[in-house]
Amino acid sequence: MAAVVLDHITKTYAGGVEAVRGVSLDIPNGSFTVLLGPSGCGKSTLLRMIAGLETISGGTCRIGDRIVNDIEPADRDIAMVFQNYALYPHMSVYDNMAYGLRNRKTPPAEIDRRVREAAGLLAIDEYLTRKPRALSGGQRQRVAMGRAIVREPLVFLFDEPLSNLDAKLRVTMRLEIRRLHNRLKATSIFVTHDQVEAMTLADQVVVMNAGRIEQVGRPIDVYRFPATRFVATFVGAPAMNLAPGRIVADGVVEIGSGRLAFDAARLKPSMGASVDVGVRPEDLRLLQGDPGANAAVGLPFAPEFVEELGATRLIHGLSGTAPFVIAAPAATTAADMTAGRIAADPAAVHLFDITTGASLASTAA
Repeated sequence: MAAVVLDHITKTYAGGVEAVRGVSLDIPNGSFTVLLGPSGCGKSTLLRMIAGLETISGGTCRIGDRIVNDIEPADRDIAMVFQNYALYPHMSVYDNMAYGLRNRKTPPAEIDRRVREAAGLLAIDEYLTRKPRALSGGQRQRVAMGRAIVREPLVFLFDEPLSNLDAKLRVTMRLEIRRLHNRLKATSIFVTHDQVEAMTLADQVVVMNAGRIEQVGRPIDVYRFPATRFVATFVGAPAMNLAPGRIVADGVVEIGSGRLAFDAARLKPSMGASVDVGVRPEDLRLLQGDPGANAAVGLPFAPEFVEELGATRLIHGLSGTAPFVIAAPAATTAADMTAGRIAADPAAVHLFDITTGASLASTAA
């Protein structure tokens, strides 16, 4: 196992196209780090530079105590699991897993030990004599993972390995990968555009956008304390509600014809400033009854339709012209969902600079 340290890594293609822009990142030894972002954000390019499959235009990549910029992929002591499995169709499962070790002249007894041990970990013992065509998608992905495990590398690299699986199998394989990491304690870097995979797998999430890092942190911190407007809307399903607002008093932001209180100790906007206001759907609540003396609290809300999710209901509607989604308990009745007002705890309200998109928190996570 080894730490991976990226220092101002850049990747520029012909024509001056910048795919990765000055990325610096510390990946601790034994951690499970997820590179998360939309298609084209540079996450796979960054992974391929760590693997040596893409040349590094600038900066340095260190694996353990070695700078590996100019070291061939085969000599970096890494193992990679690809999206398309990349198995040899004419070889058995055993031979697919053993192939790399044979190329390295590993003794046959050691190859057999490693292959059978990895097959046991992944519950594919009974498939060792089969060809890939006789396996399901999930079983093929296990073989691809087994081929990486037998290498006993310093670092495991995963390039969207679950993208080709159906939804139910993705959930199963997520659990398998996390259990495997807990057993092996190997440094792992996992690329995905799926924020659920990132939240459930990662010790550390790295959110990327347009070739840059937007935020690095524990999954729960990235979710609860997004450093930028992009992170706020990309991480979370459904996404954080966003609406334009204006600071009208200390700890009060006006949104259309309504107002929300925010934590003035944590958020530091200027008086009168225009801001983007964010609230997660689960942090909004429907206000019941006549607002009376509390008429100035909350936002007007007109429900439009409801998504039934079983455990919860997503109530879609408008506050003025701004769309809002509320994650409400399944027991919420039709009467509860008539036009009224919505509010949120001040600690759950986020403010973002309207120009830069940066959080206005005094200490962004």
